Amino acid sequence: MNAVVREVCLPTGQTVRLVHGDITAEPVDAIVNAANSYLKHGGGVAAAIVRKGGLSIQQESDEWVRQHGPVPTGQVAVTGAGNLPARVVIHAVGPVWGEHPPEEADALLRDAVWNSLKAAHERGLTRIALPAISAGIFGFPKDRCAAILLDTVRAFCEQYPDSPLRDIRFVLFDEPTLQAFVDAFDARWRQS
Repeated sequence: MNAVVREVCLPTGQTVRLVHGDITAEPVDAIVNAANSYLKHGGGVAAAIVRKGGLSIQQESDEWVRQHGPVPTGQVAVTGAGNLPARVVIHAVGPVWGEHPPEEADALLRDAVWNSLKAAHERGLTRIALPAISAGIFGFPKDRCAAILLDTVRAFCEQYPDSPLRDIRFVLFDEPTLQAFVDAFDARWRQS
């Protein structure tokens, strides 16, 4: 059962939540997948999304790559959501830690998050769930990931205060990742 552990309503009226649990069970309009450039959903959150959502997600992903080529790091591809409780899956390609200089990796991770939010915004979607992009098998430091993801969401909401996107959730499965996000959240929005 997914549980909200932190929640803040931004000055723009948008809500940011940290949720402990399974992203594939979160009822939202868009689920963000931490994907690789070839959209081969073999491990981590990507494998869970296909396992729960069904093979149509992998088939649509394969077709996307056939038509457009690999998804560049920092960019996204959008497919249907199969059996998931969502309308679309936004496949975001984050950086692999160690493949780029740290500042460049940070910028690519920011792009992946921003482009995920933008894809939902452009489709008029209201609720989005994101995992800790790049912090799993891609090895991005969890605390650094949490800071970048939360800051990028705040910047997006400030730039698009009237976005249809009103409800932004980070759904985090394992304790160390959850704790990194809680620490980053509290540093920004600690309830006084």
